[in-house]
Amino acid sequence: MTKQPDLQTKQSDLQLAPASSVNGGERSSLSVTKRNKGWLISGAAIATLAATAIINWVNTRRAEAETPPAGDFVEVDGIRLHYVDRGSGAPVVLLHGNGVTLQDFEASEVLALAAADHRVLAFDRPGFGYSDRPRSIIWTPRAQARLIAAALAKLGVEKAVVVGHSWGALVALAMALDHPERVSGLVLLSGYYYATGRPDVYPFSVPAIPLVGDLMAHTISPLSGALLGPAMVKASFAPAPISEKFEDFPLSLTFRPFQIRATAADTAMMVPAASGLSRRYSELGVPVITMAGKGDLIAHVDKHAERLAGEVSGSDLRIVPDQGHLFHYAVPEQVVAAIRDAAHRPA
Repeated sequence: MTKQPDLQTKQSDLQLAPASSVNGGERSSLSVTKRNKGWLISGAAIATLAATAIINWVNTRRAEAETPPAGDFVEVDGIRLHYVDRGSGAPVVLLHGNGVTLQDFEASEVLALAAADHRVLAFDRPGFGYSDRPRSIIWTPRAQARLIAAALAKLGVEKAVVVGHSWGALVALAMALDHPERVSGLVLLSGYYYATGRPDVYPFSVPAIPLVGDLMAHTISPLSGALLGPAMVKASFAPAPISEKFEDFPLSLTFRPFQIRATAADTAMMVPAASGLSRRYSELGVPVITMAGKGDLIAHVDKHAERLAGEVSGSDLRIVPDQGHLFHYAVPEQVVAAIRDAAHRPA
């Protein structure tokens, strides 16, 4: 009678022991997880970045396979520039804006229409399309103008009407100011000519930061660019609808890591570049025709095109109603007419 309780107690102890052991194991596992939480998060982040880098590499190869180089290459001081050379007659040089490639002039039909009466050379600016962009050089508009002027000399082009769209307009202006022997006239489209406020400059310049920018350009920036792309294209055409011609522009080329970095660097350079060049606009000695879309949401007409036309003696201002920053898709004929007028107008 006296041994039964002892036996029950021992059985109870035996039943409780495993439960206590299990709870202790769970607490131990939770403790290990907490201690290594930082490492686990870091590992997951690194794995995610590696995966996005691989995706972007694959997308880059696919984009370049779908849109290979359209023209030839000219090398200046070890730097290769990609360009197309079409038509015959008085030379015309086309310089695209930020973020795009020379195919912007192909898709809009400006290149084909101009080539009917002119020898047209359209360049991929440094870092865009298939042109080199060495990091040893700070690619200001003047540096880009110097490279393109040297390329024209190598290609046997003495003087040309230089057409610049958006950021390319700054390069065109720098060519006329620093290399007037290569420029017979300017046609400026949707240009940003003065250092006015641009809140978009700061966020879109981040991929130009060394190391951090490189990491972003190879991982998250192409994907975020693809997500933001439709809204940005819509804003570039507004108040007009997106042109059906834009479907022919190889948008996937613009999401390659090295071009994203070039786009960011040009964005960061835009305000100081305009500030420096604007002090010299009175020195321009060639015919200048400035064109802009009346509803441009990116380079406002009153702050840029109208102001430039008022400050440059003898310049011609042509405003396109109901159009935005990419108005040349809607009126390529008017752009070509401006090229023709600039070619025949005396300095």
